[in-house]
Amino acid sequence: MAKKPINHWLQLISIPFQMGSIIFIFAKIGMYVDEQYPNESNLWFLVLTLLGVALSLYNVIRQVNQINSKTK
Repeated sequence: MAKKPINHWLQLISIPFQMGSIIFIFAKIGMYVDEQYPNESNLWFLVLTLLGVALSLYNVIRQVNQINSKTK
């Protein structure tokens, strides 16, 4: 029996949830670190949130490239 092809739309629909999860986790870690080591500018929250955004964008680009290479 031939395998059913994976529906690429299902993979694309899951991307926003993955992005949100990654950014949320990094923001929570940043909030925790700022609570443990207080400072005036919430530096850890900002840095870790931006790191989460960068990692989630990298993940999106990687997944879209992978989907495109499978469809060719």
